[in-house]
Amino acid sequence: MHILQPKHTKLKPDELQILLKKYNISVSQFPKIKAEDPSVPESCAKGDVLKIERKEEDKIITYYRVVA
Repeated sequence: MHILQPKHTKLKPDELQILLKKYNISVSQFPKIKAEDPSVPESCAKGDVLKIERKEEDKIITYYRVVA
């Protein structure tokens, strides 16, 4: 992983369920990221949800994407 690349982490099933309840959404409503994207961890398959953490000055901004 390159130093400028944001951290990509695969969510565990229990973390995913908490996230889905918190925002009252389904997995299909997440933005998509292609499985061939170089930043996607090798252990990910289609349908997995990734947590992307990007540093902005003093805080960390979190994004979520589903592998398509």
